[in-house]
Amino acid sequence: MKMTSEIFTFHRPSAPEPASHRPMEGWLEGQLLVATPQVQGDLFVRSVIYLFAHNEDGAMGLIVNKPLHQIHYSEVLTQLDIAMMPSMRELMVMHGGPVEEQRGFLLHSNDYVSDVSLRFDNGLSVTASANILKDIAQGHGPMQRLLMLGYAGWGAGQLEAEIEQNSWISVPATPALVFGADHEAKWSRAAGVLGIDMSRFSPTAGHA
Repeated sequence: MKMTSEIFTFHRPSAPEPASHRPMEGWLEGQLLVATPQVQGDLFVRSVIYLFAHNEDGAMGLIVNKPLHQIHYSEVLTQLDIAMMPSMRELMVMHGGPVEEQRGFLLHSNDYVSDVSLRFDNGLSVTASANILKDIAQGHGPMQRLLMLGYAGWGAGQLEAEIEQNSWISVPATPALVFGADHEAKWSRAAGVLGIDMSRFSPTAGHA
């Protein structure tokens, strides 16, 4: 996967808004979307997505439980010409979503915030500037972090329609859920926040 120096360029959704779907702006920002069993596709099956943008134009999120095992953090730094301290630990690279997979985002704890960070009251921030990688490489970055390549995106009204169809449930996001080391367990743990057992999930139950 080729990456460039503009990997961290940040884009907000910009699709036109249908009159029939006029969501309350931001009501899902800072939440986790948990795929129900009816969601198909290799990337989105059992996915957990941190939604960091939601407005009248659409929504953007980062999948937090799909590691990219074939890409290493050191490769990302090399392509961005960032020197890595010998003592720096390897950082897991995640598949943030199928849109613009050459672009990167850092989902991280609020102990590091820059002028270009999106900061949420739940203890999480999203930064799309390459400077955060430079700081991490020098040992000055956030304590908790996930490096994402790509993002998940929805046009205006699209996510609301999928929620109405019970494709997603939303749960409060916490650092413990997002940064947990067991990525496979995040799906069931996130659903468990609402007391939902996904093995018994009914598509007509109306949990979303």
